[in-house]
Amino acid sequence: MPGRVLPCGERALLIELDTLPEVVAVASAVREWPEVIDVIPAAQTVLIVVEHPSGLPALRRAVAALMARDLHSAQSAPESRRITIAVHYDGPDLDEVATLTGLSRAEVIEAHIGTDWTAAFGGFAPGFCYLSGGDPRLEVPRREQPRTSVPAGAVGLAGPFTGVYPRSSPGGWQLIGRTAEVLWDLTRTPPALIAPGDTVRFVAVDRPGQ
Repeated sequence: MPGRVLPCGERALLIELDTLPEVVAVASAVREWPEVIDVIPAAQTVLIVVEHPSGLPALRRAVAALMARDLHSAQSAPESRRITIAVHYDGPDLDEVATLTGLSRAEVIEAHIGTDWTAAFGGFAPGFCYLSGGDPRLEVPRREQPRTSVPAGAVGLAGPFTGVYPRSSPGGWQLIGRTAEVLWDLTRTPPALIAPGDTVRFVAVDRPGQ
């Protein structure tokens, strides 16, 4: 598996990778390693932090061994949490997504609920995760004109990702539905409903026209 391993301060390594599936595989593999206290994936990188600088040489050796493996066939990661999110599929861009994908409204919904999504990495706001690995037919561009305000709980699509807005904010994703789930709650432990590595399944509360 190609990639680069770079030092990042006294207690961390930054792994640069070519694809998001490689990022997900590496992040999943290293989360339970001894001495590792934080794993921060992004679109093409994984930052791995150890508790003490003395743990960095062992981390380097372990990462080198990991990078020499075929992660997709030899990965032994802990079982991920499974999160179910109920969605009302009545988003303002549902028709646009149907047009862009060549699917009907019902087929868009069935494609969104029909597969598991993986929380790949966190995003622009606390509680937001980029969810990947869903039905490839749902890959659509962002809106040409972003909205100045998207409500909390809005469920959207952009590129190969889906996601749920944790709070009201500007946004350019194609909105296909909404959920009552609270994505970020400081009174909850942990505050984020979804964390990188989790498996997310959407279920339809209703269908348009029902």
